[in-house]
Amino acid sequence: MNNRRVIVKVPASTANLGPGFDSLGMALSLFAWIEMEKSDTGNTTFQLHGDGMDGLPTDKSNLIYKVAQLVFSEAEVEVPDLHISMYSEIPLTRGLGSSASAIIGALVAANALIGSPLSDDKLFQMATALEGHPDNVGASLFGGIVVSAWDGSEAQHVRIEPQESLETLVAIPAFQLSTEKARHALPTQISMADAVYNVGRTSLLVAALASGELGLIRHAMKDRLHQPYRAALIPGMTEILERATDFGALGAALSGAGPTLIAFVDAASPDKAGLERFLQATLQKEGITAETMWLAPCKTGPEVTIEELSAGSDPLSGKRISLLERIKGEVKA
Repeated sequence: MNNRRVIVKVPASTANLGPGFDSLGMALSLFAWIEMEKSDTGNTTFQLHGDGMDGLPTDKSNLIYKVAQLVFSEAEVEVPDLHISMYSEIPLTRGLGSSASAIIGALVAANALIGSPLSDDKLFQMATALEGHPDNVGASLFGGIVVSAWDGSEAQHVRIEPQESLETLVAIPAFQLSTEKARHALPTQISMADAVYNVGRTSLLVAALASGELGLIRHAMKDRLHQPYRAALIPGMTEILERATDFGALGAALSGAGPTLIAFVDAASPDKAGLERFLQATLQKEGITAETMWLAPCKTGPEVTIEELSAGSDPLSGKRISLLERIKGEVKA
């Protein structure tokens, strides 16, 4: 295996898009970067940067290290020690696919480190099994809008190119909501009427996004499977989902398991400032501080940079440019 340094830039994602529970996802222009290289020193080292990173493990129990080892095992190579750096501008446990982006970044970086023996589909299958659903990981891996299905053993997907006019506004509340807690709020059974309602809305949403009939989104993003049951966890959510279209949104949804709320917007809309004020004011009325951010759909999956290192060199010796220095021109914050 050549001695190389790999840097992977991977997009965030929003999942469900309203009715498409565990099946629809879209990549967003918010990113995490993972730098990975082989260590010959007998030690694995970590440098983790970004909000919420302080509490994450910096030993071999770290998710990125464990995911990388799955790639090496699948490819039947041994790389016991790594130098890993990560910076993420994706807020943790807010419904923007932070864990999915870490999984995809680790899979792609580890695969590139050993010459990319595993196909994108193989990485998709591994990521889906790790995450437990294909929507976020599919969006972060393939970019754009991804329609997917998983039967517990194999995942299928179709990618849709986002319309040029599509933009999103996210409101990110200043509190975390674990996916596990959000899933506990869901019922174990639903009525046939609610199932039919969501099948219709999901089908209409996919057709609207694929055809460019964005005016249909306001009808298609409605949901009865998960959002009504999670509303109690996010005060102000119900009002935002019901009234966002009155302020110029094409439609609105809970992003993934939340608490982030996302509105789909026509980029040429004259009402963008008013929509942003409405989201802020509605949450503020409930005592919730939230950051709003305009994000375009990200049309590409991970961007991979590979640097070949001279044989026998210690990657930590001499003048070394840190990951933060490398990416400072790209970071939003």
